[in-house]
Amino acid sequence: MSSLLNESELRHEATVVWLEDPDNLDYVRQALDKLARRRGKPRYERDGRMVGYTELDPHAEADPDSGLYRRRVFFLLPHDRDTEPHGVYQVGAPRRSHRPPRTLEPRRVGEKTPRSQRGPAAAIAAST
Repeated sequence: MSSLLNESELRHEATVVWLEDPDNLDYVRQALDKLARRRGKPRYERDGRMVGYTELDPHAEADPDSGLYRRRVFFLLPHDRDTEPHGVYQVGAPRRSHRPPRTLEPRRVGEKTPRSQRGPAAAIAAST
C-alpha cells in the first residue's frame, strides 16, 4: 500500500513500537498493511526487515468485508542506506520514506528531513 497516507487513516493509532533504535536510522519506509489484530508484532513478509509498527486503540474497527485492521509497518529493504551506505541511497532517500523518531508518531504521517535526504554527513554538517 502507498505510504502517501492521510492522517484520517491513522486516527486510531495508539502507539509506535520500534524494534530497532530509530536514532540509528536515517530513514524508514512505511506501508499501511491489513492485519488480523489491533496490537502485537505483525508477521513480516517483505524483503529486508521490519524496524517498527503501530498498535491501534480499542475503538479501531476492522474492515467489514475482510475483518482486517489497517496498521502501519516500518521497514528497510536490503539496498537501503543503513545496509549499503555507498549504494543507490547514499544521497537522497526513497520517495516513500520518513525520518524517525521525531516525525513518526501515532496519528501523524511523518515528514522528510535533511538527514533522510542527504545522509548522516549532511546532518552533521548542518548542525555545526
